[in-house]
Amino acid sequence: MSFSTQTKNELSRVTSSRRCCEIAQLSAMIRTSGTIQLAGFEKLNLKISTENASIARRLFKLLKNCFNIHTEIMVRKNSNLKKNNNYILVVSSSMGASNVLKEIGVLKQKDNLSINSKIPKHLFLDDQCKRAYVRGAFLGCGSISDPEKTYHMEFVTNNSEFSEELKNLINELGFNSKIVNRKNSYVIYLKESEQISDLLNLMGAHTALLNLENVKILKEMRNNVNRIVNCETANLSKTINAAVRQMENIKYIKDTVGLDYLPENLIEIAKIRLEYEDMSLKELGEMLYPPIGKSGVNHRLRKIDRIAEELKMEKGG
Repeated sequence: MSFSTQTKNELSRVTSSRRCCEIAQLSAMIRTSGTIQLAGFEKLNLKISTENASIARRLFKLLKNCFNIHTEIMVRKNSNLKKNNNYILVVSSSMGASNVLKEIGVLKQKDNLSINSKIPKHLFLDDQCKRAYVRGAFLGCGSISDPEKTYHMEFVTNNSEFSEELKNLINELGFNSKIVNRKNSYVIYLKESEQISDLLNLMGAHTALLNLENVKILKEMRNNVNRIVNCETANLSKTINAAVRQMENIKYIKDTVGLDYLPENLIEIAKIRLEYEDMSLKELGEMLYPPIGKSGVNHRLRKIDRIAEELKMEKGG
């Protein structure tokens, strides 16, 4: 089961004791996943379809709670390769489809055939109603990517004006959603993990929020470990390369002019470096008499490097 499906299943179980919030949620769900059908002169049927059984059950309960409508949930097999069931709820004209559509603001109050492309503000008594509407919109047209792969949440609509309204409503609640055109659709999306976490919390998907935060922590830990390993690997490579260079230069001096060519304070460190190839600068310094620090050893080895380079230039000339 995908992370998006798990999130929707959780949100389908979020209930409210306030009819205003349930009406707001139902309005968004019907707006984003419903179809209006003509059933005769000024008669309309409402068909709502979803591939998620939990969402279908939630729609059934909302219609019952808000309008005392007892509809049936029909199940059909999809003909495409996905093989998911399609759950369909039909509110007929005789059940009061027109009245439902008018009260939830999908139809304009004075006209059975005029669809309202805007989000009706009369649905919102307070921010709780707005949160319920966003929750319904996510159940109807939303999705969220697996946080293991990427951070992305979106709402896909087919109406430009409604997409602007939904984006503005989400942003009124403290977010920074944006819209992009995708083929014939308008996609409201969030990409920042913090914003996605906050919106999950706002909608009531607390388990999904915890799962996302756990993934974020694990990914951050992996990134930190990789950063440390890469840093240590780089430092180790740098140390090894420096030691190889030092050995080559000391051997060059020994084979060409002899180590006695070096100043007295450099002969000792050169001999120790030749004998102990794998020692760190700190360990080399502790073997000298008197002992010197890491920076002192590095300073002497750099002098040896310069002397070797000068000899090479003289021989080359």
